[in-house]
Amino acid sequence: MGEQQSTSSEQPPPPPPPQPKSISPYGPARSTVQGAPLTKEEVEQCNDFFKASLYLSLGMIYLRSNPLLTTPLDKSHFKARLLGHFGSAPGQIFTYMHFNRLIKKYDLDAIFISGPGHGAPAVLSQAYLEGTYSEVYPECSEDEEGLRKFFKQFSFPGGIGSHATPETPGSLHEGGELGYSISHAFGAVFDNPDLIAVTMVGDGEAETGPLATSWHSTKFLNPITDGAVLPILHLNGYKINNPTILARISHDELENLFRGYGYQPYFVEGDDVESMHQAMAATLEHCVLEIRKFQQQARTTGKAFRPMWPVVILRSPKGWTGPRKINGGLDYLEGYWRSHQVPLTDVHKNPEQFALLESWMRSYEPERLFIANGGRISSSLRQAVCPTGNRRMSANPVANGGMLQKPLRMPDFRDYALGVDHPAETLSASMSNMARFMRDIILLNPNNFRLFGPDETESNKLGTVYEAAQKVWMGEYFPEDLNGGNLATEGRVMEMLSEHTCEGWLEGYLLSGRHGLLNSYEPFIHVIDSMVNQHCKWLEKSLEVSWRHPIPSLNILLTAVVWRQDHNGFTHQDPGFLDVVANKSPEVVRIYLPPDGNCLLSVTDHCLRSRNYVNVIVADKQPHLQFLSMADAIVHCTKGIGIWPGFSSCPAGSAPDVVMASCGDISTQESLAAISLLLDHFPTLKIRCVNVVDLFKLISHEEHPHGLTNAEYEAIFTGDKPVVFNFHSYPWLVYRLIHGRKNAGGVVVRGYKEKGNIDTPLELAIRNGTDRFSLAMEAIDRLSEAGGVLEGRGGEARELLRNEQVRCQMRAFEEGVDPVEVTGWVWPSERRGLWSERKH
Repeated sequence: MGEQQSTSSEQPPPPPPPQPKSISPYGPARSTVQGAPLTKEEVEQCNDFFKASLYLSLGMIYLRSNPLLTTPLDKSHFKARLLGHFGSAPGQIFTYMHFNRLIKKYDLDAIFISGPGHGAPAVLSQAYLEGTYSEVYPECSEDEEGLRKFFKQFSFPGGIGSHATPETPGSLHEGGELGYSISHAFGAVFDNPDLIAVTMVGDGEAETGPLATSWHSTKFLNPITDGAVLPILHLNGYKINNPTILARISHDELENLFRGYGYQPYFVEGDDVESMHQAMAATLEHCVLEIRKFQQQARTTGKAFRPMWPVVILRSPKGWTGPRKINGGLDYLEGYWRSHQVPLTDVHKNPEQFALLESWMRSYEPERLFIANGGRISSSLRQAVCPTGNRRMSANPVANGGMLQKPLRMPDFRDYALGVDHPAETLSASMSNMARFMRDIILLNPNNFRLFGPDETESNKLGTVYEAAQKVWMGEYFPEDLNGGNLATEGRVMEMLSEHTCEGWLEGYLLSGRHGLLNSYEPFIHVIDSMVNQHCKWLEKSLEVSWRHPIPSLNILLTAVVWRQDHNGFTHQDPGFLDVVANKSPEVVRIYLPPDGNCLLSVTDHCLRSRNYVNVIVADKQPHLQFLSMADAIVHCTKGIGIWPGFSSCPAGSAPDVVMASCGDISTQESLAAISLLLDHFPTLKIRCVNVVDLFKLISHEEHPHGLTNAEYEAIFTGDKPVVFNFHSYPWLVYRLIHGRKNAGGVVVRGYKEKGNIDTPLELAIRNGTDRFSLAMEAIDRLSEAGGVLEGRGGEARELLRNEQVRCQMRAFEEGVDPVEVTGWVWPSERRGLWSERKH
């Protein structure tokens, strides 16, 4: 009695909850894809190649002599200043060499994009071991002396940078500024159906905004017409001095994140080198076969679809294969932030670190892998691991896109001319007209040209291009998309509301040898200031690399300009991108402000035909007065600057009393209206009208190849007469450009002065002093200071102009619109041929 009886109805205890998957980078390989595709000999070859690569990576950071450690290491062998990044190099090398096996096995066309490009020793070591580096730089030959030069030049004055710079064979992405690897990769594979872009994404880079949005690029990748991007997210755990976010979230959360992005993630994790070789080999091969399966399905059926593209998540220690601890075991090195840059920073003075470095470098067996073969790896090891010829990723011509680029087939832009019977009397939509030209460029170049923009192509009055090709869209479709959605799985217009991603796509497309144009609202182009800055730097350095071929120019069309953002308000008013571009090397930047539609056509044709420039074109999208016939526009744009006699009242051979200059379409219209007002009050006043299309004409020819000589400048602006210059952007830029010119102090520049609100167009101009009344009054003030010309009549005229200006302001405040005499202003018919009349 009292004893409890067990019954069959009792339930067994619930199983323990599953243990979370480890997020440690240590231990034997853990991988989604199982398998051991490598033979024992192949594993040994991988080990040897990995060691040789890591040895080169350390050598670049530390050594200036004794490159193969043929004698005991001495402090004199070190560089005096140690620079470079080692932490990401092992993972990048590991990925690169394993993809080489697949290039050889499947005859793949592939490039390698190093997102953490500051880990340049990784890609430089591969270019050297593949033989490409010595081919393009014979002085860095594959022997002891060549290796010494190869080591010494890295991050050294007179040498090469510490990123995957233009000097790096096989690179089209420097990776200095982080965030653009994925968008560059997708740009490179668009219209490159056989190309695979193997793209390392650093886990620090993955925290940037541009990188985060670029994961969505698969929604625009057509498996029939495009190649594929294979991203390798490298979780080595640390940035400069902090853990990385994605390396510290759970396995499930990370997997769900990428599934949500539309990828199928495959993990390879651990630090045991031999088992990691097998895991990486099996995983990359599985990914390649998946890519080929998707492409074959789409290309066989002719039906494009969006698969779950593979992404590899490689988790390995930062500074992998280095010493785990340093400084007497007190401080972590491998697997920690200390290995991010120079791993052992005190080898010049610290005996322990000195000895540790020598031991570490010798652990990679340079005597066996290099010295035994005359200072190079054995031919058998190279043949076993490396592809040959252009199949080497360091020699792929796609990464030197100028080798592959084909000139655009261009329609004759003169066929799209706007009729101008009488200058400044015809109102036309310059941008809508230019869209016809762009449409036909797309028709003539169905595989070689794309138009990019952040959801603004229709808004920017370029919608006519949809008659030639529609917007690429690999997402889902709704029935209403047929009603003006202009969506298609195969198109030529690329739109995503991320200026970063659109710019990255375009840069990748250009760097791989194709052509394109980015259209954007002027105020929000600032989002990509830094990207354009980096591209300018790439182009400038490329000019110094003899084997780099010129690539098609980066063309940026800015519209929805500041002077017609009156309705959107202050936040949409910023023309300052021109200042950013003007700061770049004069060898690579050009800025054009065509005053009307025919000039816009001429400038656009010129820019699309150019190479190795960043061209910025600024033109408004609304209807405006047209000034020049096509023949006159071609002459004007060819010169870049000129006197407009049709709007001048200065007889030939005589000096003007005042120069009224302008740059920008709306600025030009206000300047012409100001000239007309001045002539209303002073019919005998000698006015010279000057217009600038090419902004760099203003600077000295010694500072920019487009600049005018002093004689040329003074022939236009004079050396002593007052100049009132109405400028599209911030006035300070013109002052800077004309600094040092004769009579620079006599030039008054009017432009945007950061004064804005919800205004009418005229009220916005009045706020900033760029309206016709302000310009005319400024000219009167300057002429009055000069004395004599106005014969004391300036004050009365000025008062009348100010009264009219106030009246227009009051009308704007009361009615919300500008007076019709302002909005409908044209050049007075009685002044047609003004210059020729004054001449006689």
